Amino acid sequence: MAEQLDVVSVGDIVTDAFIRLFDDQAVTYENDDGKWLAMKFGTKLPYDHVEICEGVGNASNAAVAFARLGLKASFVTNVGGDAHGRDMIAALHKQGVDTTFVRINHDKKSNYHYVLWYKDERTILIRHEDYDYHWPHLRPNETPKWIYFSSISQHAIPYHDQVADWLDENPDVKLAFQPGTFQMDAGTERLKRIYTRSEIVILNREEAAFVTGGNHEDVHDLLNQLHGLGPRIAVVTDGPNGAYASDGEHRLKMPLYPDPAPPKDRTGAGDAFASTFVAALIKGNTIEGALQWAPINSMSVVQAVGAQTGLLKENELEKYLRESPDWYKPTSF
Repeated sequence: MAEQLDVVSVGDIVTDAFIRLFDDQAVTYENDDGKWLAMKFGTKLPYDHVEICEGVGNASNAAVAFARLGLKASFVTNVGGDAHGRDMIAALHKQGVDTTFVRINHDKKSNYHYVLWYKDERTILIRHEDYDYHWPHLRPNETPKWIYFSSISQHAIPYHDQVADWLDENPDVKLAFQPGTFQMDAGTERLKRIYTRSEIVILNREEAAFVTGGNHEDVHDLLNQLHGLGPRIAVVTDGPNGAYASDGEHRLKMPLYPDPAPPKDRTGAGDAFASTFVAALIKGNTIEGALQWAPINSMSVVQAVGAQTGLLKENELEKYLRESPDWYKPTSF
């Protein structure tokens, strides 16, 4: 690698099989445990079609977003020694993501998830393979400016210590942390070194309350609690209410970018926001500028199926920004 990498994403990679359900073959209902998808049991149900999305997942989606936005991006991940693994590596190549650090586990299967796609929402059936996680040996010329760490298997909790050790040895490298489900479940004490080392932590409102134990109804408390874990910049996304960001001194609220049409599929909207926010900072933008970039990519992603199809190039993103309404700007709160 002749040029220094801008960012290395770290996390699991999967293939998602989107099974499009007919509207009249399922229903949703809510109770105290949340919203549920229900279908007839013990019978055969017709479905509309299947769409296969290769090489996705939080960290992979971020890697593709970085590459689309013109950053020199690589990816540390694991695949199995099967056709799905080869297809995922090929998909990353096609998207312009460097695959030097993709580790092939020849005796394992690749991660493959099934997505029940109902109207504009989805329920994902997940299974993470038990890989033998090892942090790669990065030569000095392979050391990136940033690490973007996101969702990884419950089998990989000790792997976080390897990442933290490497970050300690490379203090100039900045860390963006977008915790996945198993990382949130591990708790902030177990992953204290990662949270403390983070330049940025990005979570949605429900996740921020779960991770910190803060008051879900009080965004200021959630941001305070996140800063207490160590990051310089804390970001909380809040669905239709937009997003909030804090650098410890200033706090900003950002609305959503208006949808040009009803969303087709909301998969990857959060990944698009988080990675685009980080990409803007890597490119030298301010937090205000990053907040204006991020919702545009989220808007674009939900206009297509899967987490990557709608990701924008920088010139496309800037065009949307130039055409944005007057009210589309961050405000203090």
